[in-house]
Parts: sequence; structure tokens; C-alpha cells
Amino acid sequence: MRILIISDIHANLVALETVMQHAGTFDAIWCLGDIVGYGPHPNECIEKLREYQLVCAAGNHDWAVLGKLDLEEFNPDARRAAIWTREQLSARNLDWLYALPEDIPTQAEKFTLVHGSPRYPIWEYVLTPAVARINFDFFDTHICLMGHTHVPVLYRYVREEHAATAEPLPEAAPIHFNHERMMINPGSVGQPRDGDSRAAYALLELDALSLTHYRVPYDIEKTQTEMQAANLPPRLIQRLSYGW
Repeated sequence: MRILIISDIHANLVALETVMQHAGTFDAIWCLGDIVGYGPHPNECIEKLREYQLVCAAGNHDWAVLGKLDLEEFNPDARRAAIWTREQLSARNLDWLYALPEDIPTQAEKFTLVHGSPRYPIWEYVLTPAVARINFDFFDTHICLMGHTHVPVLYRYVREEHAATAEPLPEAAPIHFNHERMMINPGSVGQPRDGDSRAAYALLELDALSLTHYRVPYDIEKTQTEMQAANLPPRLIQRLSYGW
């Protein structure tokens, strides 16, 4: 079984469709949250995902749009985009977002899916080995797949030292799972923040128990033009060009 792993789409339909085309054939999608927020096509992204066999966790921007988080906790650009998104979403898609779980404890008996972290699934950023090490205590499966930071990374748990190590997620090079515990972030589909503007995603081969990370260029200017037409904040538009 082949699973498309995606996170942080942020209503960037052009990036999402490009990723799906690049991924080729897959049996299901596991989404790690933040389907909406920032970008110009929230309804279309939700509806595109719902065409597939889908498992999806809620993200902080999904909750912001629903009023489940205080918008004062977001920067002015994110707040403005969340309010705009709420006004665009259909009642059907708002109800669907509302039903998303905070975390998904097990998939195929080996995986935990969250947006932020196992400890705080909606909000916590896992940016360092120290934070990753703490979070290894908060899930029981071998592998945790997470998003939120928009940066591809692999954390490994070092049992003997009760520590964690961090390394960049290699591009187009399979990671094979054995008995080692890992936390893996596939990066962002719709708004990368690692200095690489290409959309990021991963493919999980369940039979082979391996995961491969990919980057793919998409038509950034088209998304930016659509954001301008929606009068979304200029900073959100510009940052797509630079991957930050």
C-alpha cells in the first residue's frame, strides 16, 4: 500500500495538485493538518482531499478558522487570512474541518499522526532535538509523522542515552523502518520555510516499510496572482518565492 504524506497545504491548490501529479499512483492520503489558512483556495483544497481515501489531523490554522483558537495568538497577517478563510468556506467544509481529530494514535499499528507534536498536537513546534526527546515520551508507536514547522526533518531516538538526534530529511532517498523510533516532518506543501520554495511531501510504502521525501517545483506565480486577487496580505504572497 502506497500512502501520500502531506502537511501544511495552506489552501495552496496549485501546489497540492502539483504534488499529487508528481506522486503518481497512491492508495490513500495521510494529511498532518493546516489544510487552510494563508492561501487562496480553502474550499477547493478540502474538496480535493476528500476525493481520496483520507486520514487527516487538525492543525492550528484549521482551528483558528473555526474559532477554536484565539486569533489574537496569531500574527496580523495570519489573523487576516484566517478571517478571510472563514468567510470563504462552505458550511459543509466548516463542519468537516470541525470534525478533524487532534491526533491519530495509530495507523497500520506503527504510526502516530499529529500536526504540532505528540505532547501538544495543535500548537507545539518541534524545532530541536531537546524538544523531540521530550515528545518521544508522548506516543507509543515507532514512528510519529508531524507537520507545523514547514521544515523537513528526521529525529531519531537514542534509547541508550535517552536522547534525540536531528538530521535533514534526505530528498529522493528512502528511509527504511526497523525497530528504531523516529519523528518525521515531511515539510510543507503550500508554504515551505526552509529556504527552498519547492513543495514538499513524502511517500510511504507500507509493505516495504519505507518513506521517501520529495521536493517538486510548482507555479508559484499563479498562486501569488490568485492571492493578490483575493487581497490577501502582501507578505504572505511574497514569502512563497523564497521558501520562508
